[in-house]
Amino acid sequence: MRKKVELLAPAGNMERLMTAIHFGADAVYLGTTAFSLRNLADNFTLDEVAEAVRYSHERNVKVYVTVNSFMRDDDLVDLPDTIRALHEAGVDALIINDPSVIRIAKRVAPELHLHLSTQANTLNSEAALFWHEQGIERIVLARELTLKQIAEMRRKLPETLELEAFVHGAMCVSYSGRCLLSNYIDGRDSNRGECVQPCRWSYEVRERGKNGEYFTIVSERDGSFILNSRDMNMVSHLNEIIDSGIVSLKIEGRMKSILYVATVVNAYRMALDGCDMQVVRNELNHVSHRPYTTGFMLDNDAMGSTDELMAPESGGYIQNFQISAVVLGYDEETKTAHIEQRNRFFDGDELMILSPKDVLRKFTVHGIRTEDDVVQDNAPHPCQRLFIGCDEPVKPGDILRKKV
Repeated sequence: MRKKVELLAPAGNMERLMTAIHFGADAVYLGTTAFSLRNLADNFTLDEVAEAVRYSHERNVKVYVTVNSFMRDDDLVDLPDTIRALHEAGVDALIINDPSVIRIAKRVAPELHLHLSTQANTLNSEAALFWHEQGIERIVLARELTLKQIAEMRRKLPETLELEAFVHGAMCVSYSGRCLLSNYIDGRDSNRGECVQPCRWSYEVRERGKNGEYFTIVSERDGSFILNSRDMNMVSHLNEIIDSGIVSLKIEGRMKSILYVATVVNAYRMALDGCDMQVVRNELNHVSHRPYTTGFMLDNDAMGSTDELMAPESGGYIQNFQISAVVLGYDEETKTAHIEQRNRFFDGDELMILSPKDVLRKFTVHGIRTEDDVVQDNAPHPCQRLFIGCDEPVKPGDILRKKV
C-alpha cells in the first residue's frame, strides 16, 4: 500500500499559516526571527511559534521550523536556548543544514526530530546514509536530481529515512541555493537569510571586438535577465514523484502573499485528491508566477521533457488576478458576507470565490457597507472590515479575488 503523501506549505506569518491549513496543507514550515534563510519574511517570535504549533496541532497539522542559516561561532551562543524553546513549544521537527545544529540539538533536545535542508544539497544515497547516521530522519533533496535518480536512491535507503522534495515555486540559479551574488553585489548574505535576489535583475553581456571596443549584446533594449530562473511546477507529475519514493511535497514561498499560498496549496490539494486536472492547472496559471518549468526532475530521454530552466525575457511575474478580500463570516439569511478588504473593488464588480477544492464560483457584489452601517460605492481602504451582498455562500478563510 502506498504511504500517504504529505503536502507541506510555506508559512511566512500567522495569517499565511492559517491560510495554508484552511486550504488543505498537512504540514507547514516556518522560520523564527533568527537562524532562518528567509530573514526578509515576517517570521515568528518564539512565543508566536508556540501559538502556531497550538493552532496547527488542534487541526492535526504538523509544524517544521527552519534553523538553516549557515552558522558562525557567535550565532551558536543563543542557538541552544532557541532550540530548547522550539522543543518546548512542541514543534514537530527542525529543518537544518549545519552540523553544529545537529550537535547542539542532540545535546539540549535529543527527542527533537531533525530534517536536512535542501541547502545541504544531498545528491546520493551514501550522503543520505551519512546524515541518517548523524540523526537526520528526513532529507529535503537537492533540486538538481531527476526522478529516476531519486528512485534509485530510495531503493538503497532504510525506511526510517524519509525523502522530501520541492514541487512548486521559485528556483535559485545557484547550485542548491548556495549563491554569492547577493553578497558580492549588495553585501547581503543569501546564505544567512538576506538575499536581495540579484538573479532577477537585468544584465548586459559585452563582447570585445577586434579593435578592443566593447559591443553590448542584449535580447531586448533594456538588457537581458540571463540569470532569471523559471518557477517550478510539478502538479502534472505528482504520481511519478510519489512513485519515486518522495513522502513530502514541498511548496516554496515563505515570502509570498496569502493569495499565492491559498491558490497553490489548494491546487495541489485538489490534484492529490483527484480533482479535475484542467481546473488545477488553470488555478496555477491564475496565481502570480514566472514562466513555469519542471526543473531537473524529468529525465529528458525517459520522459520527453523539453522544459527550459531560464526566463531571460523578463524578471517579472505573470499576474492575472489580485486578492480583493478575505472572508470573515457569512449570513445565509441575508446573503451577506463579512469581509476584510485587501485591494479596491466596487459595488457591481464580479468577484471569484477561492474556497477549499471549490474555485469555479463567482458573484456580483451588490451593496457595500461599513460595520457602522455606512453605505459605500466601493471598498478603497486596505484591511477595512465591511459587509457586502454575496449571493454565493462562503466560509471564514475563503478568499475573494478579481481578474486584472
